[in-house]
Amino acid sequence: MQIEGEGANTLSLLERAQAHVKKSNNLIKHVWLVYDQDDFPRDNFDNTKNKCESISQPDNAVIYHALWSNQCVELWYLLHFAYHQEDLHRSEYSPKLDVHFKNIDGSKYRKNRDDIYSILKEYLPDAIRNAKALIQYHNNTVPSKNAPGTSIYEIFEFFYNYLGMK
Repeated sequence: MQIEGEGANTLSLLERAQAHVKKSNNLIKHVWLVYDQDDFPRDNFDNTKNKCESISQPDNAVIYHALWSNQCVELWYLLHFAYHQEDLHRSEYSPKLDVHFKNIDGSKYRKNRDDIYSILKEYLPDAIRNAKALIQYHNNTVPSKNAPGTSIYEIFEFFYNYLGMK
């Protein structure tokens, strides 16, 4: 597994991922793009998912997975603790996460924590269930209309057994 942090926006993230695959000497079967809505144009946000689906046909050697979060990745983290369907501005997620992190280990939530997976792992089944419920609540509309919503759970479902989750 190779992880590349690009910090790019929606469609350019996909273009960079395709360039990485093309120049790589490794056999790459799956590419997981994780991005959030932030202030990117809705068309770019939605079209990244659409483009991933269109270039990932069964006869294609590489499958591109669009893992989006509207508005921000912190929604995915919050869903580990409770179902949440209120459309908040992304700045409102950190204080809510602070409460949960304080209860777990006495710390505050920090973006890009190295230990985020180990902290949230035990709550992963709840997060998956809550994220899927949000998708269903929005009736599977396009990502930009899923507010809040996230498809980040898909990578965890894909690797569920590998992660030791039963």
